[in-house]
Amino acid sequence: MHSFGYRANALLTFSLTILALMAAMASFSDNFNSPSPTAHVQVLNVNRFQNRPNGDDEIGMTLSISADLQSLFTWNTKQVFVFLAAEYGTPKNAMNQVSLWDGIIQLKEDAKFSTKVKNKYRFIDQGSNLRGRDINLTLHWHIMPKTGKMFADKLVVTGFQLPHSY
Repeated sequence: MHSFGYRANALLTFSLTILALMAAMASFSDNFNSPSPTAHVQVLNVNRFQNRPNGDDEIGMTLSISADLQSLFTWNTKQVFVFLAAEYGTPKNAMNQVSLWDGIIQLKEDAKFSTKVKNKYRFIDQGSNLRGRDINLTLHWHIMPKTGKMFADKLVVTGFQLPHSY
């Protein structure tokens, strides 16, 4: 009746249609997850606060970061990219954001952590704007699913005031 090629084509088309439907359902099911992550960040010490020769401020600090991001994981989560940012305003820019630390979490069991680290990336402001400045430490995350769109959110963890002198 029908040739082998015709039957193989019908089987492949049906299989891909079912696979696409399952991927769409997996992506849609993530909309029903309502995560409730918690985090605590504390600045333990300002190790270095100096004005560089070119006039820019540079800060080095020790941070204590603890978070429970397990609620971000569903059966469709491949990994979560998480980073800690210092956010502050200056007269020149209303919003400045500097990444201090980041990590990739691939397992739900690793999503509950506590660590003490120095800022992984240099905290430099163009100009002498950081003395006495209030900064917010904000934990951001990007959820990368196995199928579907990425989700991003953040949690403003704490405020901190920098020293008034170098």
